[in-house]
Amino acid sequence: MFPLDDLDRRLLAVLRVNGREPVAGLARGLGVTRSTIISRLKRLTDSGTIVGFGVRIREDRDPNAIRAITLIEVEGRATDRVIHSLRGFPEVEALHSTNGGWDLVAELRTDSLADFDRLLGQVRSIEGVVNSETSLLLSSVAHDDLPTTPSRAPRP
Repeated sequence: MFPLDDLDRRLLAVLRVNGREPVAGLARGLGVTRSTIISRLKRLTDSGTIVGFGVRIREDRDPNAIRAITLIEVEGRATDRVIHSLRGFPEVEALHSTNGGWDLVAELRTDSLADFDRLLGQVRSIEGVVNSETSLLLSSVAHDDLPTTPSRAPRP
């Protein structure tokens, strides 16, 4: 296991947007050589950090990351414009439309609270965003690779 550095995080952010980006495009966009990208991709896949493409990152590889869910209310017909803006942030890991009191749900990840604070300010300043509510994710209590055991016996 190894810690992710800045290049690893930037590479993963680009792959989250387009997991099929050619190596040459990745290298050009990140300002490094093709061989650097190839070796980084190999290390990230061999270590299990990248567990599949369209990139899924194991949570335990970056345990100090700040993760959150942000509920977003959008004004009028601005939803498409807000979605387009949110897709431009590499910290937005997933974006969902929803029903009820909120229009969008964004899954966010940053490296620090300072980055998180900056990101929230940027999200709230998008034209068309009228309200948001954010909850930090502290720990995962259910996971795909954990065995499922009942917490108590079922009642008769």
